[in-house]
Formats: sequence, C-alpha cells, structure tokens
Amino acid sequence: MASSLVLPSPSSASTSYSTPLFSSSRSFLTHKSFVPKRTRLRTSVNCEISEPVNGKPRVPIINDGTLPKFLQASRLQNSVSRNNNRLKIFTGTANPSLSQEIAWYMGFELGKVKIKRFADGEIYVQLQESVRGCDVYLVQSTCPPANENLMELLVMIDACRRASAKTITAVIPYFGYARADRKTQGRESIGAKLVANLITEAGADRVLACDLHSGQSMGYFDIPVDHVYCQPVVLDYLASKKISSDDLVVVSPDVGGVARARAFAKKLSDAPLAIVDKRRHGHNVAEVMNLIGDVKGKVAVMVDDMIDTAGTIAKGAALLHQEGAREVYACCTHAVFSPPAIERLSSGLFQEVIVTNTIPAIEKNCFPQLTVLSVANLLGETIWRVHDDCSVSSIFQ
Repeated sequence: MASSLVLPSPSSASTSYSTPLFSSSRSFLTHKSFVPKRTRLRTSVNCEISEPVNGKPRVPIINDGTLPKFLQASRLQNSVSRNNNRLKIFTGTANPSLSQEIAWYMGFELGKVKIKRFADGEIYVQLQESVRGCDVYLVQSTCPPANENLMELLVMIDACRRASAKTITAVIPYFGYARADRKTQGRESIGAKLVANLITEAGADRVLACDLHSGQSMGYFDIPVDHVYCQPVVLDYLASKKISSDDLVVVSPDVGGVARARAFAKKLSDAPLAIVDKRRHGHNVAEVMNLIGDVKGKVAVMVDDMIDTAGTIAKGAALLHQEGAREVYACCTHAVFSPPAIERLSSGLFQEVIVTNTIPAIEKNCFPQLTVLSVANLLGETIWRVHDDCSVSSIFQ
C-alpha cells in the first residue's frame, strides 16, 4: 500500500505567506534588474548607529556601498512586467517552505506535482501540469535524508525531461555531497563528481547551488553551474547589530576556510582576521591547537560554510574565550546540525548562531541563540536573472 504526498500551492496571488519557524523577520534581498521593463526602486542599507559607549563612538561595521542596493519590498509582482508563461517552479519534499518563499518572491504559484513513496521506499513523481516548452526550475536540497532527497531530485528531473521541458535547472540550496570533493587517502571515492554525473545524466541543463564546500566542485559538472554566495544575507543581518568596527574580528575556524573568512572580513569594513589552527584525527572529530591573530577584548565572528556536528566551531569558540574574546558569533550557510551539534551550540559559548534556511529548520533543533535567515529572495532574484539571461554575479558585487 503506497503513501502519497501532494504538495500544495498557494491558493491565490493575494494570499499572504507566513514565514516558517525561526525565519528572520527582516526581508533581506530586494529586487534590482537590468531588464528595462522592470521597475527599479532603490533604497540604501545602513546599520543603526547607537550612542557612544564609554566615550567611544559606534561605527557601522559595513561600509557604504558594500551591499547591492536592492529595494525593500514584500511582494513584487505589481512592479514586474514579464512574460511568465514559460517559467515553472516545482519543489520536492526536502524544503517546501523555502520553495514557497521563492515562488512568493517571484509572484508565482508552485507547480503542481505528485510525489509519493511506495511501500518498499521507491519514489514516484508525476507532474500535474504541462511543462512542454517551458523553462523548469526544480528546488530540492540534498539535506538529510540525503540519499532519498537526491534520488527524488533525479526522478523529478527525469519526469520533466520526458514531459518535453525546454530547459531544466536543478536549484540545490544545499549540495550534500560537496565535502567528498577529493581523495585525501587511498581507495576513497569522490562523491561530488559522482553526484554531478548523476544530475547531468538525469537530464538537468543547469545547476544553481548555494555556498559549495569548495569551488572546485563546479568543475565536476559538464553543464553550467551558478554558484550563489549567501554572504549578503548574513552581512545584511549583521548590519543591524550595534557593533563597533574597531571591536570586530573575523575568525576562520580552520585553515581551509581562510579565503571565505577573508572575503567576509573585507566587507565588514576590512576587519582584521584570525585563524584557528586544528588537527583533524577523523571524520567529525576535530582538535584545536592554537590561534593565529589577536581577539582579546573583541567581538569574534566565526564564519564557515556549514555546521555539522559543531565540533570544530565549538572548540574554536572555547579557544577564543580563553584568548580573551568578549563575544563570539557563529555564522554559516548550511545548518546540518547532526547530533550532538545542538548541545554544543547552546552551551553558552556563542552570543548568537546565525544560519540560513537552505536546510529546513525543525523544532527540535531550536535553541535561544539560534537565528535563521531566509535566502528565498536571493534565490528568487537569481532565478529571474538566469531566466532573463542577465548577469548573476552582479548580485554579489
């Protein structure tokens, strides 16, 4: 006996959409385009400057002009004039709330699709509307359970290809096999390349992914890859914090993340950089050795692409406190949160843990210091630009 799941679509264009649990109330990204038909409104993003503390003025941590000047808007279909008949968005079961936010931002309803599991676990997908000649965007993270969600994405791609879709873009907010991107020991597989081959052979024409573990993973695909960086979402949120630029230091939790942390620090008024040196003795096991840089009396912002078991970032935070850091913030894109991550993150080491909703937030992973920011507007804007053949990289400049 098969159990089925039919994903609902918003009832009408005027229906208000409630943000999912733990989402930030701030609407980050706003709409800018190089398409002449689209209305372009502009507002600047500035952080609030508070009163001086102990005679020391508070300076915004983000320089003027660092972030793209998108307009702050809630619903944009009234200011968008397009031919939308050939663009369809479908979602899998991995993160339907994010998919609905993306469709809401773009002024669409999600495409109707029937997804069910047979009694033996096999996945069945049937599109409930025509996609012949359409540009189809399939939103599906390969988050836990990674293998089921990956297989579901492959079956959805195959269904669209056999339904004569013009182009198929796999929108993968979290690409789960990106860590298996090289051989560090003998007789290891390179899972990222294998998954790239599977997605390509299934029939995808393009991939849109957020914050890959390493940029080299793009080279594993034989189709175009748009690599979306979620830094602007976190930067916009940090701009609302009353932190003096003189008190700020950006910390890389390991040597491999130095380039990511340096780029992040550059946009925070060129903040100083510190590096945590660690030695890894096995998968999900990390040992912190020492700290390169000065954090004494400063607000440390640790930046990483993902938090899995939180071993690396928790031990790094403990070291920062030992070295005299006043507060420690953790920022990452992908909140994998495998046990015992919640216990480590909620132990009092962090002032705040800032993540995005590329992986859906679930209630059991809630703790007081957690802040979840939505990347729906960022992905919605990227999809528009891919569809309009506009520059995607200009979003992040």
